[in-house]
Amino acid sequence: MRKVLSVILGGGRGTRLAPLTTVRSKPAVPIGGKYRLIDIPISNCLNSNVRKIYVLTQFNSESLHRHINQTYKFDNFTEGFLEVLAASQTLENMNWYQGTADAVRHNLNHFQNVKFDQYLILAGDHLYRMNYQDFVKHHRDTAADITISVKAVSREDAKEFGILKVNSEGRIVKFAEKPKDPDVLEDMKSATGDPERPYWGSMGIYVFNRETLYESLSEIPKDDFGGDIIPGSIRNRKVMAFFFDGYWEDIGTIRSFYKANLNFTKINPDFRFVDEHFPIYTHARMLPGSRICSAAIEQSLINEGALIQGKTIRNSILGIRSVVREGSEIYDSYIMGNDYFETDRRSSVPLGIGKNCVIRGAIVDKNARIGDHVRIVNQDKLDNFETDTYCIRDGIVVVKKDAVIPEGTVI
Repeated sequence: MRKVLSVILGGGRGTRLAPLTTVRSKPAVPIGGKYRLIDIPISNCLNSNVRKIYVLTQFNSESLHRHINQTYKFDNFTEGFLEVLAASQTLENMNWYQGTADAVRHNLNHFQNVKFDQYLILAGDHLYRMNYQDFVKHHRDTAADITISVKAVSREDAKEFGILKVNSEGRIVKFAEKPKDPDVLEDMKSATGDPERPYWGSMGIYVFNRETLYESLSEIPKDDFGGDIIPGSIRNRKVMAFFFDGYWEDIGTIRSFYKANLNFTKINPDFRFVDEHFPIYTHARMLPGSRICSAAIEQSLINEGALIQGKTIRNSILGIRSVVREGSEIYDSYIMGNDYFETDRRSSVPLGIGKNCVIRGAIVDKNARIGDHVRIVNQDKLDNFETDTYCIRDGIVVVKKDAVIPEGTVI
């Protein structure tokens, strides 16, 4: 694995995840109350002994850069590095990144002096646990030019994936981007071993041989791996599938983000952060334990540094430094918490959740100030709506970062 260079793509706008991505890049979005999405691929790399890592960034990247710099540090005796490459204009290319392949093409000059045989191309916004050693070994054992990690999906889910037709030898022979035509869907079926999921969906995770990537980016001067480079490579190169049967989620929308987070509250969640042999790393903040006064807490995840004086917390996540005051009730919600403890009152509405509030089916972004007697319940059953302080996406109320919700407000 010393001969593998990992490139994590972290520069997309993430518009479908707005307003969470209005002030930060998608990989920097907090998940599980204390982690960031970028922690997933970086942790997978470290646990797989991949120690040469670049993270390519572009939009709203300040908080992502800060998190990476504070969290991941290699000592002088480690043969590796983790470097952030922010989008920049050069004499050769005056444009910003136009897509995933274009982002890598922009940075080839940074990679040329590193000794490696394969590129491991990863997304910075997926939730999964994978040992990349198995992935790279499969690539080498099959003498592939390119290997793509694939997951079996249903006919309905296939309409939202790049679908790969795989033959009996595991070779990819055809590609269709989000097929919706019934004839195309029928043609793209593969022998997955699961009649309920007869399609192989691309997970957006690739292994390229070094020279193959250089040649592909030169021969196919287009912008994306999934829509351009992969389809253009199938005819002339050996493109193999790596079959993944674990949990994997593309955190692409507010609805998928909300569901993935609430799933963490279960006794047996689909994805666990806890694994002594394959941990997920994040910034070590050295926070004190949470203080819980008299709240009734049921099936919830409470992170460090919280102060809970509320009445009921049910099926919810409370992030680091969360504050829930007397009489408040929180149901089926993700409260991201705060970046700091408020020692001086900076507003007429204090940091956190006020007294006698009801929050149901919501996401409350960091550093929000919610006054007393506020109800956040989507009272009018709206699907989509937006104001300066909150929005509603797919029926889920999202309180924006640093928002102030006055006392007595009903949403």
